Amino acid sequence: MKVLIVDDERPARLEIKRLLKAHPNVEIAGESSSSEEALQMIAEHSPDLLFLDVHIRNEIGFDLLAHLAPPMPKVIITTAYDEYAVRAFAVNVLDYLLKPIEPGRLAEALNRMIQPGAERMPDMNGFGKFSESDRVFIHAEHRCWFVPLCDIRLLESEGNYTRVHFGAEKPLIYRTLGGLEERLPQGMFLRANRSQILNVTFIEKLENWFSGNLKARLRGGAEVEISRRQSQLFRARTSL
Repeated sequence: MKVLIVDDERPARLEIKRLLKAHPNVEIAGESSSSEEALQMIAEHSPDLLFLDVHIRNEIGFDLLAHLAPPMPKVIITTAYDEYAVRAFAVNVLDYLLKPIEPGRLAEALNRMIQPGAERMPDMNGFGKFSESDRVFIHAEHRCWFVPLCDIRLLESEGNYTRVHFGAEKPLIYRTLGGLEERLPQGMFLRANRSQILNVTFIEKLENWFSGNLKARLRGGAEVEISRRQSQLFRARTSL
């Protein structure tokens, strides 16, 4: 896999090169500090993958993509800012890595490169099945986040909307709880009742409740009642 690194900061380029040493299947075709130079190198080397910083000197990295001719390399955005995730999703980039780049996230992004059909980063608006290691794109009103799926502790139905709880955030997105349930990994998420889905890794305490129900206390203090039917399924799935 040939890659080209486009970033106007030399320390950032060196850091990506250092991280890529752990991946012997990656060949660094070159590095560039400007869009003009990058276009020349892309034409010369035909890289499979482009690591592209959002800010390149006085330019926006996305503008470079508009000048590329087919066949186009896959693109991984690298930036210290999360506010460009919406635009990155719109141009169908492979992944969106926040600086400082974590080795595990880099490995995930490279793995998507070699997976059949892995054409875009995962998002809450698509139709694919999430894996436990995925990061998800969440857009609500004028804000957006790109967070590890495992950080979402609770999803709550509010009509045709769902409130997503992660960290100190709880944005309301225009997605039904049932639609999201179909995409979530069952090993991590449990449909507790008609209006709530919880991340079982956040369960801090379980206690028997009325009529065969269970009550789960999550890290952070939230309490969720698990229906009798779901309690039976949960016991069967997790009992020794």
